[in-house]
Amino acid sequence: METIIFLGLSLQAWITIATIMGVFVVLLRTHIPAEVVFLGALTILLVTGIVTEEEGMAGFGSEPVVVHAAFFVIIAGLMQSGVLYWLTQHLLGDQPSYRRAIIKLMMPVSVLAALLNSVNVVAMFIDTVKIWARRIDISPSRLLLPLSYAATLGGTCTLLGNSSNLVVAGLYMEKTGKTIGLFEPLLPGLILTFVGVTIVILMRNLIPKRESPEQSFETTSDYTVELLVPTDNPAVGLTVGEAKLQQVKGGSLIEIVRFDKEIIMPVPDDEFILGGDRLIYAGQINEILELKRSHGLVAADHHVYNISEIDSNRKLRTAYVTFGSELIGQKMTDCDFERQNDMVLVAVARQGKRVDGQPREIVLQAGDTLLLECPPKSDDQLERINRRNLQFFDSQFVPQIGPRTITAAIILLLMFFISSFHLMPLMAVTMLAAGAMLVTKCCRMDRVVKYIEWELLLIIGATVVFSVAITKTGIAQTVAESVLDVCGTNPYVVMAVMCLLASFVSEFVSDVGSSAVFFPIIWQQADALGCNPMPFVMSLMLSVTISFSSPIGSNTHMLIYGPGSFHFSDFARLGIVMHIVLLAVLLAVVNIIYPLYV
Repeated sequence: METIIFLGLSLQAWITIATIMGVFVVLLRTHIPAEVVFLGALTILLVTGIVTEEEGMAGFGSEPVVVHAAFFVIIAGLMQSGVLYWLTQHLLGDQPSYRRAIIKLMMPVSVLAALLNSVNVVAMFIDTVKIWARRIDISPSRLLLPLSYAATLGGTCTLLGNSSNLVVAGLYMEKTGKTIGLFEPLLPGLILTFVGVTIVILMRNLIPKRESPEQSFETTSDYTVELLVPTDNPAVGLTVGEAKLQQVKGGSLIEIVRFDKEIIMPVPDDEFILGGDRLIYAGQINEILELKRSHGLVAADHHVYNISEIDSNRKLRTAYVTFGSELIGQKMTDCDFERQNDMVLVAVARQGKRVDGQPREIVLQAGDTLLLECPPKSDDQLERINRRNLQFFDSQFVPQIGPRTITAAIILLLMFFISSFHLMPLMAVTMLAAGAMLVTKCCRMDRVVKYIEWELLLIIGATVVFSVAITKTGIAQTVAESVLDVCGTNPYVVMAVMCLLASFVSEFVSDVGSSAVFFPIIWQQADALGCNPMPFVMSLMLSVTISFSSPIGSNTHMLIYGPGSFHFSDFARLGIVMHIVLLAVLLAVVNIIYPLYV
């Protein structure tokens, strides 16, 4: 296979290129989970012999994967001990103006994101920001977008702030045997954060005002109705399917409440109708009420519930359809999601407006807000759904503030102190901190698993192997030489071109994947030019994280897409400006801080 050469590259190199391009295309054009796509690509590289089994497994034991896994345990300790809850409750306050609200939000969030990872911080703050926005009478979308910007920008200040930072640092260590310090990107990251926050404040009018999806769900009596089955109704003794009471014009049957308070939900077609049953329908009420005439039902004396009523028999939970969800493009009637998860879709909102029609017949899209009725479920139970299809933000978990809160905070501070003075390698100190969280019972062992994002660990492990394959097959050298032939030997021009390409690719795929693909190429260019590789490495690390023009390119943007009722194009209005300005700033700052020749 290695003896076949085409356009200067071996067959193995072309297979590698086709595999990586295939990953990008599949991620863009399908809803296949990212970790499945990356593992499939890794399988191709292994089967074709491009990477060995040792090289394939080494990616999953690399520093980025181990540090991420340990840090998830640390986050679990901070959450369960109440440290993060305490911070969110004390950082925000009442502010009279929108400009001051942005400053009040973005400054502390950027600091937290540098210490705790940008994605974790955004997920933690979404509910708090939405409540705060209502209190100070500002559209949630106008604060959620600054929240996302602040977290990503703050994450550029440390290796832990963004996942791609750790990937680049790990690849650098493999090349040189040297570690990049935890706070190595602090100075350029601080400058980017300051510039980014300033742009958001000055151009805040470009941040769209969108109606919150919860406003469509304020009164459930607007779209749920309870109808009573009289004892002499002809449907008594028939099944729901036989009586044609399941899917009706304008809505669907979501629940039956029996006279003895037994609740049947979801309702199967073969469930028998009994006299005195209360049938709860969701959908277009004016059309559903026609059942009183057509099927001999009568109105019950009250609606079953409203948005503020949560009793022992049911809960109403709000969730958002995530990017990559298996529900995208499907109707609830066409899948068994409700039955598998013991919940029923009551209503759908899209971009801040309730979608009319039968909820279970609506084709779902990424970012849709779903109002779901389910029996009381703990946050641990909801986590199973959370990981693949939906993101729940209305968590009922309120930790207790106490001695363990102080203990967890001390462990975190010690971890950063030890890392800052290089007393221990980053991987060792994060593992030690994770162990301390478990030993001191700041987090429970049985609840730690819910905080570990296994999908992200798999993606990082696979992308590290991609970098190995790109180097091993000679792709990095060939591409690097081709770019040098076009751009010349000016290192500033080469660096700018590569960072522009990397940041552009990151707008459509993950920053982790982009950093792993471009690292060996930009490293080869620095070596060919005889330059210090550090400015090339740092510019790549920062450039892949400033992809703000689309929700796909930023993990934090994807988190706020549903809660903010954003349109896809909303992110380009300010994002393009941010991307261009920050790219220019980071190239200038990096080259001032790190000399090209040493």
